[in-house]
Amino acid sequence: MSNSSSKGGSGIQAIFAVLVIPIAIIVGILIWKFIMGDPSGFEGGDIEKNPLPNHLLAAMYKGGYLVPVLIGTFITVLTFSIERIITIGKSKGTGRIETFIARIRTLMANGDLNGAKAECSKQRGSIANVVSAGIDAYRLMENDKELDKERKILGIQKELEEATTLELPMLSKNLVIISTIASIATLLGLLGTVFGMIRAFSALATAGAPDAVALSTGISEALINTALGIGTSAFAIIMYNFFTSRIDNITYGIDEAGYSIVQSFASRYKSA
Repeated sequence: MSNSSSKGGSGIQAIFAVLVIPIAIIVGILIWKFIMGDPSGFEGGDIEKNPLPNHLLAAMYKGGYLVPVLIGTFITVLTFSIERIITIGKSKGTGRIETFIARIRTLMANGDLNGAKAECSKQRGSIANVVSAGIDAYRLMENDKELDKERKILGIQKELEEATTLELPMLSKNLVIISTIASIATLLGLLGTVFGMIRAFSALATAGAPDAVALSTGISEALINTALGIGTSAFAIIMYNFFTSRIDNITYGIDEAGYSIVQSFASRYKSA
């Protein structure tokens, strides 16, 4: 039952991941075209002319056609960050991980399996699911009269590993998209910078007096794309490292809880 529900959740997340990026790019285009490109932000209401002084959105519109793509990448990172915050928050459970592990360690040391199961039901989340599976394996091995102690311990460890294998992929899902955008956003920003500088130098190369409008537009395009690319990349790196540290904390909690279960069984059945 849990396996089929996890498959269903994985399928929904896969569809979500596929849809987010194109939708984010479309939203970026709409923002660039209708909000940043609002004629009221330009001299004489003409988007071909210079932006009005201190009108940031109009100035960003002059960044060129890569601006909506960069906006789309930022929206993508923001969307997946919110999704990961919700998912990892649920996986963590309702209470502090350290408190939950301490309670499980105490209950297992006292042989109170029912109390430990009750704590898992109260805590919920990935760690609680793994601990609950470990407790079920503990009870199964406790009642098994055929296997020796070492095989029983291996059985408990195998169950803990299988439960962990089912839980951890859901925590790291979509992080690869965030890490990829962290690299791509910088490259897109640099590409926009190159386009802007080409336009600026083309204006300087004009015979006679340089085209001041084209020169300013080219420099604006270069700087805006650089700022958007670096900003998006920095945000993606920060979020990726944040989620990685949270996942490492949960993984450590799972390992610690599993070790407590195995040690409890080994100490209670020394003569088995």
